[in-house]
Amino acid sequence: MPPTAPAALVAPPPSVLKLAVLALALGGFGIGTNEFVAMGLLPDIAASLGVSEPSAGHIISAYALGVVIGAPVIAALTARAPRKALLLTLMAVFVLGNVASVLAPTYGTLVAARFVAGLPHGAYFGIAALVAARLLGPGNRAKAVAQVMTGLTVATVVGVPLASWLGQHLGWRSAFVLVVGIGIATIVALWLWLPSVGATHASSPLTELGALKRPQVWLALGVGMVGFGGMFAVYTYVATTLTDVTGVGRAWVPVGLMVFGAGMVVGNFLGGRLADWSVIRSLYATMAALGIALAVFVVASHHSVTALIVLFVIGASGAAIAPALQTRLMDVAADAQTLAAALNHSALNIANAAGAWIGGMVIAAGFGYTAPAAAGALLAAAGLVILTCSVLLQRKEVDA
Repeated sequence: MPPTAPAALVAPPPSVLKLAVLALALGGFGIGTNEFVAMGLLPDIAASLGVSEPSAGHIISAYALGVVIGAPVIAALTARAPRKALLLTLMAVFVLGNVASVLAPTYGTLVAARFVAGLPHGAYFGIAALVAARLLGPGNRAKAVAQVMTGLTVATVVGVPLASWLGQHLGWRSAFVLVVGIGIATIVALWLWLPSVGATHASSPLTELGALKRPQVWLALGVGMVGFGGMFAVYTYVATTLTDVTGVGRAWVPVGLMVFGAGMVVGNFLGGRLADWSVIRSLYATMAALGIALAVFVVASHHSVTALIVLFVIGASGAAIAPALQTRLMDVAADAQTLAAALNHSALNIANAAGAWIGGMVIAAGFGYTAPAAAGALLAAAGLVILTCSVLLQRKEVDA
């Protein structure tokens, strides 16, 4: 017997709606803080556990691996689960993973804890985006995605600097204590403010996994995995770029990171509105803007003022891609909405790892710390090529 569609959700009052979206965004804030804070504390973690800094960097890779594996598996297996209960469970796993990070006695246990903490990441953002889209209505899907992602972008401006400061002054474990506190606050907020929402669509694990048979899903993921990598190629090495290329003191590095984060906040806000106007045009505009900004940064990075201005634009244009990309996946996934929404965050984490790896390769090859921006511009151009292939295939399918 085929599954029946879920009953229509009665639109909650505006005050309840705002609190519900705030609760969802608070989870994004905690996850965003958790994702990026370890990057600034690697020397402290390495010294504390008696390993080299490159080895300590594996905890970041372990987290990303958790995201990449957890997103599709959890999304497929929980297709029919009530959304509120599922979001609460995901945040509980997130909290447990970070409690384990705080208490980890050895390097190996910390790597395992970071993997567990990463498992709920993609599924949470994907499901939260679908819930927010359902609450806000069909005409505001990208806006709903952007509002949930606001938590992550604000984390780059507020959460990450605060956690880094705590880690430097009270020990690296205190940074994860802060993340645990945010996770617990999110659980309380979701419990109190999020209306009961059933499965956002009638589906099953096999139906969800069926999305992987659709070329358009893979093309949309390819846009994110390739085109988005340029932003991370610069972000990963921005500290050394500012000190060695721009020539500013280390005290300016947090300023550069905050400027980058402020750009992400603005870009996420604008990206949601652009995507509700036109998803494809928004993807073309934001990806092209990212590529141009990365190319300009090769020159602009040599002066402090221009470096900060272009860093803001890179953050803004990069973040503006995410709502449109999430909405594109929702469009092409048909009845596999949950998996597609979660896979978007797997794709972005692959972009994170790939961008950092490519940036490191060009630096190691002797091209200097402006080379990651140049390589990133090429990645953005490649993302536009993949997007064009997707559009041409769509036109062919419509004509057929």
